[in-house]
Amino acid sequence: MPRKRHIVLEAEITGIAYGGRGIFRWDGLAVFVDGAVPGDRVRLAIVRRRKSFAEARLLEVLAPSPDRIPAPCRYSGVCGGCTWQFLAYGKQLEYKRRSVAESLAHIGGMQGVPVHPAIASPAVFAYRNKMEFTCSDRRWLLPDEIDDPDLDRRFALGLHVPGTFDKVLDTEACLLQPDAGNRILAEIRRLILASGRPPYGLKRHEGFWRFAVLRNAVSSGAWMVNLVTAAADPPLLSEIAEKLVATFPEIVSVVNNVTARRAGIAVGEIEHPLCGERSLRECIGRFVFEISANSFFQTNTRGAERLYETVRAFANLEGGETVVDLYSGTGTIPVFLAERCRRIVGIEIGASAVEDAIRNCRLNGIENCRFHEGDILEGLAALEENPAVVIADPPRAGMAKEVVRELLRLGPRRIVYVSCNPATLARDLALLQEGYETLEVQPVDLFPHTFHIEAVARLEKRS
Repeated sequence: MPRKRHIVLEAEITGIAYGGRGIFRWDGLAVFVDGAVPGDRVRLAIVRRRKSFAEARLLEVLAPSPDRIPAPCRYSGVCGGCTWQFLAYGKQLEYKRRSVAESLAHIGGMQGVPVHPAIASPAVFAYRNKMEFTCSDRRWLLPDEIDDPDLDRRFALGLHVPGTFDKVLDTEACLLQPDAGNRILAEIRRLILASGRPPYGLKRHEGFWRFAVLRNAVSSGAWMVNLVTAAADPPLLSEIAEKLVATFPEIVSVVNNVTARRAGIAVGEIEHPLCGERSLRECIGRFVFEISANSFFQTNTRGAERLYETVRAFANLEGGETVVDLYSGTGTIPVFLAERCRRIVGIEIGASAVEDAIRNCRLNGIENCRFHEGDILEGLAALEENPAVVIADPPRAGMAKEVVRELLRLGPRRIVYVSCNPATLARDLALLQEGYETLEVQPVDLFPHTFHIEAVARLEKRS
């Protein structure tokens, strides 16, 4: 059968949807377009049509929006690392704030909640302290690379095309990490190619090299390299680690994570230290944190300082309170709040995260924190006294309804909710309205050139 032809048309983009896609209305439908921003006059093709919406592919920008700027990265529009480089940063902040406010209104049904202008990231490039680069036996080509016969199409070390697991660009440099990271990445690529061991096939699930994960400490300039492989090879990996450290004195740690899982996750079942320390030390404000290869740590260190300062201000502690921190991770929030309260209890299900949290408290001389390892509901049930203040920083899926019900039962006088997902933030705040009023929400940008945004909400118990 002949291939169905797409409808091609011209349109002006009138809005932006959560997820960063441009939007306009056509034939009674909302149409979503990747790579377009309000004010663009574009030519596009309708590629999918449903009852209530349609999706289109951008073919050409006929007249650019005044908010459109030249993207400095050669991979912009192809790479999934960031998708908004062509949008002026001030407008990025405006649209992120709007996405939070619209989620509260449309998903949470909450009208009139003050949503402040987003706090900007201190840096808009070279801000990421962690990058994961995927190894693949198939290289996804840029348009200007398709006709180059000298390119090795059987190897890539880089970032993914958006929404794909098997399309990997051979990324020479990522502008979201410091330039030292790009030099380290280039040397890792050279050593991998010289190793004689094959890259991992993301469809065949065969091969050796899987990921190169780079972490850096903004406060010291130190780096950690985590080489993730499908099998162990201590002689080869030790030799590569020694060469990396000899070439880059700023590398203080090289480890090898080994994973036989098919899932594309850069975490191993086994970790082998190869060279230097087993962890990296970083400072947020005056506090020191120890970060292991698989620890969770906010990827924008300086932006995280602004986030935690907002949490501390919204908590408004007076010194005598008991505070509970849900989903406490590696203890960053308890460390930030400990000197302002009588005691703080962190609840976290991950054993390694709890170990990191205890170590981080020890590093900072904090003695009034303790941590419960286990399910959130179990931790809340085990509390010796009802908290005055609860901090919640859940994953993107938000809080389970059972956790919301337990918070309503406990009835702390104040809740500070930290969210990386405006949709689940709105849903959970709506559920908490039974007992709490949301007084204000402060977006904090930790992810320039992406649509992602952190937001901190301050809730007070209804009288």
